[in-house]
Amino acid sequence: QVPLVESGGGVVQAGGSLRLSCATSGDIKGYYMAWFRQAPGKEREFVAAIDGWSGHTSSADSVKGRATISRDRAKNTVFLELNSLKPEDTAVYYCAAGRNVRNYQRRDDYNAWGQGTQVTVSS
Repeated sequence: QVPLVESGGGVVQAGGSLRLSCATSGDIKGYYMAWFRQAPGKEREFVAAIDGWSGHTSSADSVKGRATISRDRAKNTVFLELNSLKPEDTAVYYCAAGRNVRNYQRRDDYNAWGQGTQVTVSS
């Protein structure tokens, strides 16, 4: 497993933006990296993913057009930029990594998780 450390969460007004970071000491070229989120009382859900080698990305319909996932291979860091934030985006956001991910959206395909960072969107 590769250690993952998220940062960048906070409180933001609806319509605002945030940039989350996920840093790892591992080489992200060998991993699929993803962001999931979990709101109180709900299951952890997929937000976006990126192939650490190719840069291919995928995002959930709920954030499509509002979320951008990117990577800095030199810094082994993955970013999630969220725009036009809505109160329903409020959740703990988790970074995840896996080497053999066949389905970006499936939690079990990822074997390393960060501790999470809280994002709160006020209306």
